[in-house]
Amino acid sequence: MLSYVKNLVTSAAVIAATLAATQSAQAEDRVTLGWGRMFTNDALGDQKDRWRTGGYQVSRIRGYSWNGALPTTPGEILEFRASAQIIAPEDLVSPPPTDRRYAAQLSFGLHTQFDWHGNDVSIGSDLVLLGPQTGISNFQKWVHNMVGLEEPTVIDDQIGNGIYPTLDAEVGRKFALGDRAEIRPFVQAQAGVETFLRVGGDLVIGTLGRDDLMVRDSITGQRYRAVEGTRDQGVSIILGGDIARVFDSALLPSDGVATLTEDRSRLRAGMHWQGEKASVFYGVTYLSKEFDQQPEGQLVGGLNLNLKF
Repeated sequence: MLSYVKNLVTSAAVIAATLAATQSAQAEDRVTLGWGRMFTNDALGDQKDRWRTGGYQVSRIRGYSWNGALPTTPGEILEFRASAQIIAPEDLVSPPPTDRRYAAQLSFGLHTQFDWHGNDVSIGSDLVLLGPQTGISNFQKWVHNMVGLEEPTVIDDQIGNGIYPTLDAEVGRKFALGDRAEIRPFVQAQAGVETFLRVGGDLVIGTLGRDDLMVRDSITGQRYRAVEGTRDQGVSIILGGDIARVFDSALLPSDGVATLTEDRSRLRAGMHWQGEKASVFYGVTYLSKEFDQQPEGQLVGGLNLNLKF
């Protein structure tokens, strides 16, 4: 199964890179179609500052035009994605001896989204950096000193420097449930910094954002708007969940005290509000245990705010 996942995402990424490269001659015709971002933090969830404690993901979408539907050719839509994430033990000063190690993660990637026989497809690759080389742990230490908090000593035993090329592919399909609801089951595979196979689905109640280009946040699985379609005002409710079989993780090394939990699940709910000149998304996601010694799951909040002047 592990080799199948790696072959799947490798083939998908090669296709995406090849097709994107063939269109480089037309790069001057591309425009920025939109920006998307998602801020995640357990301060917006269970407020306990632990494990998947914080992250930020941003997407810049480049293409020729957006008419509310994905193109059928891979490479026409390009997503330049960057993200930063802090993963920490339960206590930043005196963690339990069986807790996971601190990890600082920074990534940069190129993805493409397209329509394949009525299915939404996203394929691409990211270069994921771990360790002190990211500068994230030093930044966190500086913030703690600035606000008078105790310096996080777990940084000294963080996961070391590493670079992990990571390949990712997702296939989903939308099904209308009447006029005001839509469900989208999906399958996702990833190989690299974490290698897994995931299945799940998302339910949107309301018509807001139906013709937007959406991108999935890697931590919570919440989908955020990257390109705006019809600017309708109103509210949509988003519910979703997924389960993954995790085969390998550089964030939980095999020689560490904390041992990887093979099955990982997420349950999420959120609300998207669109006004005349502003939009807000707020959601909460339950993340199940990621390592065997983890005593319980956690709640992580996600926030997306857009203002137009």
